[in-house]
Amino acid sequence: MRQLLLDWGAARPQTLDNFVEGRNAELLSLLRLIAERKASSLDQRFVTLWGHAGAGKSHLLQALATTPGALLLTNQSASRDFLWSADRPLYLLDDVDELAPHRQQAAFALFNQVRDAGGVMVVATRKPPAQLSLREDLRTRLAWGLVYPVHGLSDEEKIDALSKSARARGLSLSPGVLPYLLTHFRRDMQSLSAMLDALDRYSLETQRPITMPLLRELLQLGDTNTLP
Repeated sequence: MRQLLLDWGAARPQTLDNFVEGRNAELLSLLRLIAERKASSLDQRFVTLWGHAGAGKSHLLQALATTPGALLLTNQSASRDFLWSADRPLYLLDDVDELAPHRQQAAFALFNQVRDAGGVMVVATRKPPAQLSLREDLRTRLAWGLVYPVHGLSDEEKIDALSKSARARGLSLSPGVLPYLLTHFRRDMQSLSAMLDALDRYSLETQRPITMPLLRELLQLGDTNTLP
């Protein structure tokens, strides 16, 4: 029998269009303005996104990172990347609350450079600026701009989004498949969407409908196969 290679992490590229909006309509509208280089029309060019792990903050930053002239920064980025460049008018900082002290200093300096040069900066963190354990000057800077919570989806909203995706692709899912998936697999939408892709492939591979037994079998394969 052919071995099925499962790669839960290789989900589709992150875009603003495939982010499930939920209660984040206003935020998505703002980020689209930034992606379309219309941020100069905004009063504020600094945006802080905050929310729990899995809410979609990194998805949004990775989507913006495809914008020409954008640079995505993390705690692992090189120090030279925290310097303003006219070729990089959009800076994206992920997991700001996890920045090491020297990275916090570099982020503070970059914030001032972006402000003076008329650029745009979008940062992501798990808490609103007032609750962050960062150096005071950086925490204060983050609170200057627009601050948006990224609202995660409820289980019902996740099931609804996955059901719509399945219907759009002509997939027929047996009752109980999606609720079971939510309680026995990763709960972020990127992983859940990747699993829906894997179910589609495995259903075609085995010539079997997408039912609870097929899902359980696929989850077991995921535990035993070597991921590529």
